[in-house]
Amino acid sequence: MSPAEPLISVVIPAYNYALTLPRAAESVLVQLDDTVAELVVIDDGSTDDTPQVIEALLASWPGRFRALRKENGGLASVRNRGSREARGSYLVFLDADDEMAPGALEALVQHIERHPETRMVIGGHDAILSNGKRRSYIPPTLPESRLDRLRGYLLDKRFALSNGACAMHCEVFSRGGYPEQFRSAEDIPVFSQVLANYPCTVLAQPLAVIHKHDDSLRHQFSHAKAGGLALVDEVFSPQRLDEEFQILKREFTVQRCLSLFRSAYLAGDAAAAKEYFRTALRYDRRVLLNISYTRKALRLWLGS
Repeated sequence: MSPAEPLISVVIPAYNYALTLPRAAESVLVQLDDTVAELVVIDDGSTDDTPQVIEALLASWPGRFRALRKENGGLASVRNRGSREARGSYLVFLDADDEMAPGALEALVQHIERHPETRMVIGGHDAILSNGKRRSYIPPTLPESRLDRLRGYLLDKRFALSNGACAMHCEVFSRGGYPEQFRSAEDIPVFSQVLANYPCTVLAQPLAVIHKHDDSLRHQFSHAKAGGLALVDEVFSPQRLDEEFQILKREFTVQRCLSLFRSAYLAGDAAAAKEYFRTALRYDRRVLLNISYTRKALRLWLGS
């Protein structure tokens, strides 16, 4: 890395987030030291006032960040573009409706200087719920085994990963970027390949403030249904995960089926819910022992 290159690039994808983009951008800009970090804002073909908001931010913070606009392609496409545009060795993808936690950039720089081998820094985050309540999440110590790390993330849900609260080295994308055919869960294949193949460390403090929203169940499920079980094949593609990790694929398939079943059930798509439940059963009959899912399935087949 030459003296002119920053250590960290913060990339904010923005699609129709005119109302919250200033909050996100300014949460980074107030911390920005141009010698160690940069901010890149990418407008994904917004149809609201996002372009005007970006122009106003550029006027208020002249020369402090870069902005570009592309045709709409979804969140994965923006992150991939960001990874190509970034000048820093480490990337943080901050959503336009979230914030960088105070002191996060300084903490990341100090952590990377202490752990130069790390290829993903996993930080905590504060979540602000739609009712205004605030909850904090600090990640636990990672398992030493890379297989256990992957199992803990994909199957056991022992720790959560959030883009705004993680910094990933640019080399981790050599195995694959964000799959642009998915409009939800597109970060799971990337996080999985990093946990399985690269040194990772934990920074036990909040790096982001994440604002939770009550999105439409039907809208959420439409994206999940479009991806369907193809997400499983993407996560476990040989390019991303070597043979030793393939033993987790069957169990993840069952878990994905049940997740889609629950989403379809809540969205009122009975036909899709039944098919996902049948598929889960074909992979593992022990699904019937999960009372919560079995009760929902019985309601569907009994028509109640």
